[in-house]
Order: sequence, then structure tokens, then C-alpha cells
Amino acid sequence: MTELSYDALLDRLFPRLTGGVRWGLDRTRRLLSRVGDPHLDYHTIHIGGTNGKGSVAAMAEAVLRRDGLRTGLYTSPHLVEFRERIQVGGIPIAEPALLEAARTLWPAIEEEAPSFFEATTAIALLALARADVRIAVVEVGMGGRLDSTNVVAPLVTAITNVARDHAQYLGEDLPTIAAEKAGIIKAGVPVVTAETDPAVLAVLRERCSAVDAPLHGIVAPPARVGRTGTAVEMDSVWGRLKLRVPLAGRHQAANLAVAVRLLELLPERLRPRRESVVEGLAATRWPGRLQVERVGETDWILDVAHNAAGVESLVAALPDLAPRRPLVALIGVLGDKDWDRMLPPLFDLADEVILTEPPSAPAERRWNPEEVLVAVDRGSRGRVVRPFAAAVGEAAAAGRGGTVLCTGSVHTVGDALLELGIAPFRGQPGLQPRGGAA
Repeated sequence: MTELSYDALLDRLFPRLTGGVRWGLDRTRRLLSRVGDPHLDYHTIHIGGTNGKGSVAAMAEAVLRRDGLRTGLYTSPHLVEFRERIQVGGIPIAEPALLEAARTLWPAIEEEAPSFFEATTAIALLALARADVRIAVVEVGMGGRLDSTNVVAPLVTAITNVARDHAQYLGEDLPTIAAEKAGIIKAGVPVVTAETDPAVLAVLRERCSAVDAPLHGIVAPPARVGRTGTAVEMDSVWGRLKLRVPLAGRHQAANLAVAVRLLELLPERLRPRRESVVEGLAATRWPGRLQVERVGETDWILDVAHNAAGVESLVAALPDLAPRRPLVALIGVLGDKDWDRMLPPLFDLADEVILTEPPSAPAERRWNPEEVLVAVDRGSRGRVVRPFAAAVGEAAAAGRGGTVLCTGSVHTVGDALLELGIAPFRGQPGLQPRGGAA
């Protein structure tokens, strides 16, 4: 393992995806124990929920970094390149630092035989400690109670919302899903949520009461939304704030409010200054979330909506972006998602629909777009185009002078960014497409 290259590391990690999800924290705890429990060497903020948790994580990290702290960020999945998952100071981790952590852990990884996500989480938490971060923002992968990130000991926790996703693992009804997500709530640790469903809130309150964790509900402030972002005014411990984040969509107002409340609840020694909140939010980068790009004569709107709730937010946000017509939807969804609920709203708003299959999608999770088209097409506006590069080209041609909406999966958006030559993290050295998004 001492001579293992970056490409070889990814080749060894990614085949573990075929083993599926493995629940439980024991393997991750044993991995980290073997290297001295590095995840306890720095402060953490833990963020779960169905949608928006990555946006909240990116906002909180950007503010803390602006305030002068050395920050870490662990999110999943990645858009284009594996190192996006682990960031130090807002920059994807360097290959040597990632390899050093992986080499240290590899004997334990081979012995424990963890899943891909368990191994990646342990590597990330060790790498952040070795990068000497003072505080890390950690996004839950799936669920919460048995997610491998749940080994952290956070100062504050968020559960952004609860919607139906990963039903085969988390359950079919919202209270059952909420119970899994509430598993990240820990004794005495404040919890922030933007959830409003009474049945879900009852589950969160019950868990908080059981472990004496204060629950802070937030209401999304009124927002002004355009192509360049979302602006709100809200009260806070810093007084009345006028805030803007360069992420479009009215749903980002709730995410912004959750991030601000998380930061308010930090111990005073870590709580950022007022100006850092304003400036950090304004500098937040979180690609693939209603990202608007002009490529030639065509506007591209790229959004990673991958479940019915995400599509609902996307469709609601589009009028604020005033997309030029014709509007062509380029869609690729994973086969285990609720595509039968996701696709009809997209078919209804688009002038033309192209279904495709992103090349980075895991083989065992790919859908059959031909069968899907027969099941959901409305008015014969849809067609299937393979391979993916051809689909991107045909979407660009059909949308010339108008807009292409690219959505359905992180894989679809990440692969489209590659085809279009758009780097998710502009200005960062060495970002190359290596390994598929998990």
C-alpha cells in the first residue's frame, strides 16, 4: 500500500460500492480507534436531512473560514472528482494528504472490510485531523442513526428536513424516515431544523426530549431570488442582518436560516463575527445547485435534484430564473429512485425532454430510459439518447437560443459539467475527473 497511487486508491475503494449499504457504526469506530480517534481532535458540526444538507454545510463552512478558522468540510457524493468530498479551507484535499491518510488506515481497512462510505469517512476524518483543522462541518451520507458519520461528537446538529428518499433503506413513511434521521441527535447538543410537518416534528421532539437536546425550529424568511442567488433579511444574535447567498431558489432561504442558526448556537469562542456571516455567506460555493451557465448561445441550468422533493423545489424555483425558451430537459435518474414521481413535473414544464444515462452511474443502479419513457411520456415530447455525450450535444442543439435544464442525479450533473468543460471548483489546481460519483 505504501506505493499506492491516487488512481489505484480509487480503483480499490469504488468496487466496494457493489456490496451495497452496510449499516452500523462499529466498523467505522474500530477504524478510527486504530489511528487514535482523530475525529475527536477538532470540533464538528453535524448536518443531516433529506435535501439541502450539503448547501447548509457549504454555507456554514464558508462563514467559519471567513472568520479566520481553519476549516474542514466532508460531504457526499462528489460531482466530478473524489477529492471534492474532503475540503480543507475551502479547497479539495491534495492527493498526497489523501493518500497519506489512506495508507495509514489501509491495514485496518483490509482487516475490517468496510463499505466504500465507511472507508471514505474514516479516511476523511483522519485527513482533516492531520490537516490541523479547528472545526469541521460533516454532512450525513444516508439516514443518520447508523450512518458512519454518526461517530462524530458535534457542538451543534441540524436536520434540514425530512422527505421520502432511499425508502428501501429508511422506510416508506415520513415518521419512520424521521426516526432514522433523528439518530444523529445527541445528549445536550442543540438541534436546528426547518421541518414543518407535524408528524415529523413530533418524532424530532420525542428524540430531543429523550436525550435533553434543545430543538430550534426555524421559519424561512421572505426571499428575493434571481439567477445570481437568494437574498433575505432576518433577525439574529448579531442584530438585523441583510444576507445574500449565491445559490438560487426560494428553498435556499430556509437553508440559509438553518446555517445562521447553527452558527449562533456555537460556543462564544467559536461564534463568527457579524461581518464574517455576511461576507462568508456571500462567498459560498456549492456547484450543481440551480447552477446557471452560458455555453455558446444556450443557457444551462444544472441541478442535482434526485428525489421527488428535490424536483418539487427545482420546478418551484424555475420562474425566478426566467429561463429562455425553448426549454429542453436533459434527465438521467438512478433506477432505484422514484422516477415515476420525479419525471411528470419535468415533462410538464419542458418543451422537449431527453432521457439519458450518465456514464458515472454505478452499473447496478442504472435505469432503463426506454422503458421509463413508455411509462411517463406526455404528448410524445420525450426521447432517449445514448451515449451521454450525444445526449448533451443534442440537448444543446435543441435548446440553442434557449435553455437546457440538466437534472435527475448528481451523476448526470457532474458528467454534464465534464462534457461542457466546466470545472465545479474553478481556480482549484489539479481537479480532474477520476472515479465515479457514489
